[in-house]
Amino acid sequence: MVLFAPPGTAQEPPAPAAPPLTSQDAGAWLDGLLPYLLKKNDLASAVVVVVKDGEVLLAKGYGYADVAAKKPVDPATTLFRPGSVSKTFMWTAVMQLVEQGKINLDLDVNAYLDFTIPPREGQPITMRQLMTHTPGFEEIAKNLFTRDAKMVDNGAWLKTWVPERVFAPGTVSAYSNYGAALAGYIVQRVSGQPFDDYIEQHIYQPLGMRHATFRQPLPANLQADMALGYVRASQPARPFEFVVPPPAGSMSVSGTDMARYMIAHLQDGRYGEQRILRAETAQQMHRTEHYSVPGLLPMALGFYRNDRNGQTMIGHGGTTELFHSDMALMLKQNVGIFLSVSGGANGGGIGRLVINGMLDRYFPAAPDKRPALATARTHGAFLAGRYLSSRVPVSNFLSILNLPSQMTVSVDAEGLLVTPAFKDLAGQPRRWREVAPFIWRDVNGGSRLSAVMQNGKVRWLATDESAPIMAFLPVPAWQSAAWNLPLFYFSFAVLLASVALWPIGALINRSYGEPSALMPPARRYFRWSRIAALLHVLFYAGWFWILQQMDDSIANMNDGLDGTIRIVQVIGVFALLGIVPMLANVGHAWRENGGWWRKLNSLVLVVAGFATLWFAFSLHLLNLHLNY
Repeated sequence: MVLFAPPGTAQEPPAPAAPPLTSQDAGAWLDGLLPYLLKKNDLASAVVVVVKDGEVLLAKGYGYADVAAKKPVDPATTLFRPGSVSKTFMWTAVMQLVEQGKINLDLDVNAYLDFTIPPREGQPITMRQLMTHTPGFEEIAKNLFTRDAKMVDNGAWLKTWVPERVFAPGTVSAYSNYGAALAGYIVQRVSGQPFDDYIEQHIYQPLGMRHATFRQPLPANLQADMALGYVRASQPARPFEFVVPPPAGSMSVSGTDMARYMIAHLQDGRYGEQRILRAETAQQMHRTEHYSVPGLLPMALGFYRNDRNGQTMIGHGGTTELFHSDMALMLKQNVGIFLSVSGGANGGGIGRLVINGMLDRYFPAAPDKRPALATARTHGAFLAGRYLSSRVPVSNFLSILNLPSQMTVSVDAEGLLVTPAFKDLAGQPRRWREVAPFIWRDVNGGSRLSAVMQNGKVRWLATDESAPIMAFLPVPAWQSAAWNLPLFYFSFAVLLASVALWPIGALINRSYGEPSALMPPARRYFRWSRIAALLHVLFYAGWFWILQQMDDSIANMNDGLDGTIRIVQVIGVFALLGIVPMLANVGHAWRENGGWWRKLNSLVLVVAGFATLWFAFSLHLLNLHLNY
């Protein structure tokens, strides 16, 4: 039996008084915060737009669109890259076609495609599942970004390979760029128009959005308006980022054009005399569709629910390598907020920080002072352990990253849950107090954490921030970093030491004029075991180098790495074959009187060799395919 944690029902105290949301007050508040955040985090620029009751309340730019030229940000014309906020335009296009009867939300998407998405457990994927990020695809990264505009082709990218479906459709929330790109391709096929043309004709033009485009490279008339992208403002600007599947996040847009779009959604599809959706269609799009964990925030059709302080909100976040953006629409208050910053290294979380700050200022909620339940320790013990995000690679070498990315949940002396992976504003691990059965609330905020329980065990858990698009699943024992990472560190240290000490020992013997004490067969296997250790070290070093290239820029995760990956894999094959002389070396070490050190050394070396074998297959390091 599956037990879903119910939402809390205790009556909370009334909210404290707050200043009214006005252009003057909000502008002063932002002027005091944004310059500080830009300087502290080494960010180049930011744009903030707030709409209220169908009008632009404020639109402000901060920092420089071009740091070297000291070019200021103009919220009306300066273009920012909102990343995955772009998806909401694509989902709006889907709903336009739904209301025209051209797309059925619950039909197998293969009906709209010219290639096939295979079923999982006999179940196909529907558009509704794509819109709620529940198709069950694993995470992918290859060729998502590129530096070459010629590679931008959504259809070709989709058909290169279909990611493995790791969850039954409609069950686990697992954010999917592939799924969004698939929906954008369906828009193109069903409408009979190129995707860029469709968005321009059916969304941009009715809303009067003249500084917005999905096109890559930018149209000539918009190129001079683009804010430059920076990893850090103190470093040179990076080239324009090309998103290979444009529907997943290629838009460039000004702040005030985003204001028009937010007003349209807040007014159920209407902007002035124009409509991009019928009212009932917009309302359907904004309604709750899928709960990853009932009691936490759900997913609407294409929008996250990101309620806070008792306010019903929908929105979306977006991140490229160089830009971070957030959009929040307060449906009952008729208020919308959009923020985008240029600064990839430290810009993450800035948008959510500013939006939450504005909500706490203008729509505050009284602190939840309910005492912890008596069951806190008992229920917390169920959750203690390691977890892995549902949004992870599973079938390829990027599963390497699943070891260091595991998060832990523990229970402290006060019976509070502690989650080091989730930080508070001071950078400290967040702590959670149980306020309802299997629902915990952040002791320093309003966010909640909850779990789905099945037969006394955690099936998955989530927080309010993650629940719409991502759950955290318990890590199986074989996959646990608790023993895999120590095994890796130990094995690599043994292999590296064996390689380093081999020539040192030979030089010492030669300097003293002493021949090797080993007999010829033992000497041969000893030498081959060291060559094998060298191959193991090169195998690991090759993967370190590949991961470093990917960390330097997501645009490096492309076909250009395929040759290097194959070379590293060939080295890995020979390294694993080298386990045979390692075993032979053990046999000779224990048959001959080589001393306890040589016997121990031969044993730990072969253990390190078998550890490489384990990692090679458990982390898919020797896959025949090059998809990731």
